Amino acid sequence: MIDASLRVLRTDVAGMPIEWIGFEEAVRLHCLDQILYPMGSVLYHVHGGINARSGEQSTLAIHSIICTAGQSRAHLKRLPSYAPPLNNSTLFRRDANLCLYCGDQFRNADLSRDHVEPLSKGGRDIWQNVVTACKRCNHHKGSRTPEEAGMQLLAVPFVPTHAEYIYLSGRRILADQMEFLLAHFPRNSPLHGRLEVSSESISL
Repeated sequence: MIDASLRVLRTDVAGMPIEWIGFEEAVRLHCLDQILYPMGSVLYHVHGGINARSGEQSTLAIHSIICTAGQSRAHLKRLPSYAPPLNNSTLFRRDANLCLYCGDQFRNADLSRDHVEPLSKGGRDIWQNVVTACKRCNHHKGSRTPEEAGMQLLAVPFVPTHAEYIYLSGRRILADQMEFLLAHFPRNSPLHGRLEVSSESISL
């Protein structure tokens, strides 16, 4: 039986991570002859029709990582101006589910998005101006800057690269997929130090 929660990591012709896709899309790419080569472990064996001459059923192996052909706009995601979509689940994962004011780790339901420079003071809703905060700290800070509230920000917010965003948006990431993504993280990425914290036994 196919476990639909396992996703395939798709890359472009240069090996740049593009997106997570389901097995149906991976099969479609196979049928369109768009897969240059597979990498990683075999996730599924998809069975097709019966060959009228041989009487054998066709089988297609779907790997955890696939390199695909065709035009890609992935190079644009390497530009300094690139910023991936901002949402709470990826923000909380960027910050390892830690409140960046009190330093405690929380479940997603107990966290909130805090604007370091409050929106009421002209702050923007962008990666560089938002951090994960527990609801208690966020309420205490209110519409003030950390300095005005007498609160210390424990880490500087940053914009994830596209490869980092692929990691942040993944749910069940296999070891070979994680190894592949890590190779595309910037050497000085704060995520290197936060991965250990993220692996702690917290139910999100």
